[in-house]
Amino acid sequence: MSLQSPPPATAAAELLLPAVGDKRFLLACGMKEESAGDPPSAEALGAEHEQGVAEAEEAGKESEKLPPRLNDTSTASGGLEMGPKSDISPFNSFISTISQKKEDAGSSPTQFVIADLKNVKELPPLGHDVRQKQRNCIDTLPVEMKVSIPPEAPLPIQTKTVKDFQEDVEKAKLSGEWKTVYEFYSTTFDSFSEVNTTFKKYSDAPCNSIEDCRVDIKFVNAVYDALIITPQDIQKCVLKGTINGLLQEWKGSRTKDDLRAYFILIQNPLFSNASTYVIYAHLLRQIAALTEGDHHFLVHWFKKMSQKRLKMIIERLLQFVSLRLFPAKPEELPPGEKCNWWIPSATKVLSLFNAANNLANPPIIPYTDFYNSTLDHIDLMEEYHNWQCYGNSPRFSFCQYPFIISIAAKKVIIQRDSEQQMINIARQSLVDKVSRRQRPDMNMLFLNVKVRRMHLVSDSLDELTRKREDLKKKLKVTFVGEAGLDMGGLTKEWFLLLIRQIFHPDYGMFTYHKDSHCHWFSSLNCDNYSEFRLVGALMGLAVYNSITLDIRFPPCCYKKLLSPPIVPCDQNTPVGIGSVTIDDLCQVMPELAHGLKELLAYEGNVEEDFYSTFQVFQEEFGVIKCYNLKPGGDKIPVTNQNRKEYVQLYVDFLLNKSIYKQFAAFYYGFHSVCASYALMLLRPEEVEILVCGSPELDMNALQKHTQYDGYQKTDVTIRHFWEVVLEFPLELQKKLLHFTTGSDRVPVGGMADLNFKISKSEASTDWLPIAHTCFNQLCLPPYKTKKELKEKLTIGISNAEGFGLE
Repeated sequence: MSLQSPPPATAAAELLLPAVGDKRFLLACGMKEESAGDPPSAEALGAEHEQGVAEAEEAGKESEKLPPRLNDTSTASGGLEMGPKSDISPFNSFISTISQKKEDAGSSPTQFVIADLKNVKELPPLGHDVRQKQRNCIDTLPVEMKVSIPPEAPLPIQTKTVKDFQEDVEKAKLSGEWKTVYEFYSTTFDSFSEVNTTFKKYSDAPCNSIEDCRVDIKFVNAVYDALIITPQDIQKCVLKGTINGLLQEWKGSRTKDDLRAYFILIQNPLFSNASTYVIYAHLLRQIAALTEGDHHFLVHWFKKMSQKRLKMIIERLLQFVSLRLFPAKPEELPPGEKCNWWIPSATKVLSLFNAANNLANPPIIPYTDFYNSTLDHIDLMEEYHNWQCYGNSPRFSFCQYPFIISIAAKKVIIQRDSEQQMINIARQSLVDKVSRRQRPDMNMLFLNVKVRRMHLVSDSLDELTRKREDLKKKLKVTFVGEAGLDMGGLTKEWFLLLIRQIFHPDYGMFTYHKDSHCHWFSSLNCDNYSEFRLVGALMGLAVYNSITLDIRFPPCCYKKLLSPPIVPCDQNTPVGIGSVTIDDLCQVMPELAHGLKELLAYEGNVEEDFYSTFQVFQEEFGVIKCYNLKPGGDKIPVTNQNRKEYVQLYVDFLLNKSIYKQFAAFYYGFHSVCASYALMLLRPEEVEILVCGSPELDMNALQKHTQYDGYQKTDVTIRHFWEVVLEFPLELQKKLLHFTTGSDRVPVGGMADLNFKISKSEASTDWLPIAHTCFNQLCLPPYKTKKELKEKLTIGISNAEGFGLE
């Protein structure tokens, strides 16, 4: 990829420079070139710009003589050269503004001026160093931002209602006379002010809230829903009016009416058509170039949208990016080198919607709806290396906006980054060996772990501690006293046995909560936390070596694991301290969380009825111990006024402070293996999927990718097997997967990555099926009937525990 950051929306004339695609689009819409809006007079803008405007008009007639567009250079397509630097503020500064809750927008007014096309100056660099702040996406936003309210000018009041409009449309459909509807659309979309006149809701009360967009959403939806079924000339007039609005010359900062117009125009369903992409691109560019304060308003307005409407806009934006990367009909779009700013602009607007979705509680749509699978087919490692190497330049990289990259693509990045680190470590070991004139040994290229089955945990801990420098080499496991080469099966068996032993309740490291079906760290103090470091290293090795583990941690564990995603240089910096809420506690201890929620909702006198103080009581080895939640907490009663603080401190104590040493060791163990900047691309949910796999099962896909040994897929036993499995309820399907693979989850790559095999067992049909979990292999006797197969298979998968029957 070689993309330029979006150029600043600083010139009305730049919109008037018709690229080949712009002019073709206007003609296709049946418009004259001047219908897009007359350029400002040369006298008003200064005689020095007359030549530039004249050149632009001439370029529209003779595309082969087209001058470079503003901020386009010939270096844009030359490998890593990305063109001149843009003056759009980087989105990570937007993030910092949000986190600091600045009082004002903090940006100078955006003004439109005609730039000298022949003397385009380089603008100041943007972006922060790659080591500091790389993720240009927003995961959280404060509920309310104190930003200055843009001014609102008085507008004429629209008398037409939603009902009136819908009646006009129905009459037009019956009579075929669309004149009234045409006039409505033509007037409404002629300018930003007309858009506000039609859709703005009026109220005598002052608007001081960032949440209130004062747009008649119902009216907007009705107008856009009807637009799709209107005659083509009506759709053309809407697009023509949109061009007029985008071409208007801005003098000073945007008003709230301008933001309201952008909010409405971005929802236009006509932008699903590739023939409208020239206009759509300019709309996206102007939205991307708004100030941070303006973006705050839009984000809070976007989060009020319905799931259906938001999803449609996201799909439209993703399609825009995909078709710009891989156009189905290249002749429909301007040349790629002339519009390098299209994809950066669209991606930044997508980040606003992603911020809005994360701000909503619960999210409006799943985070996976922002994935663009088209990016799976580009050079992701080039994107990743550009992101790493050019963090303080305006070069665009999709890694700046990781929410758009699918988990499958991120896994590819992490795996290749891991492989490269493995190769580098192994190569260095080989060089060191040769430099000391020692004979090279192939074993030096691997992390060789030798353990005794009877001393599995202690041997594993000793091996990983002693070979700490080799953790990033390819893992190979040997069980002492047993013959056999590790082709993957022994490694998986080592993981399975070790995880089962460490997470056993008798071991005391983790507590299993039946209500939430997950494990959590024991808060009991101990002298040595090295075993927690071992568990972290195991998780890191699993990700590093593409092994799926049967571990049940709550989501907040992975949130803490990325706090921060890169190990700080200062060892005194706290790690693993996540921003936790009562919803996080609900995922671990639902009953306790329910009780705290009842405390928050209690309408009586909390102090007199509950008689609680700012303390926590815990049982440790049969002894009740109490801990103050704050200094002097034993003397501070919980009241109606401070109960929110009490609940937050309680949650923070249980999920952070009481297990800090345990989790810090776990954190350092994980990052000792997975120390990679690729982790900054991941959401906590995605780390969980990489470690444990996805809970989404597709048994049809499993059937498609299953291998057979001794059977053919057309054999009666196999046909019966799949008929039974596909009829199973989800719970039994999960048990089958757990029985044969050791986990009821699917790897990131899907069922194809399981390498599932069904082998013919020579045992009697009176026997139950058996499984080799190390090889994802099911040994199935040739049962004579479907009923017998279903009965034996159900018994086997429902009662299996470890390596035998329960």
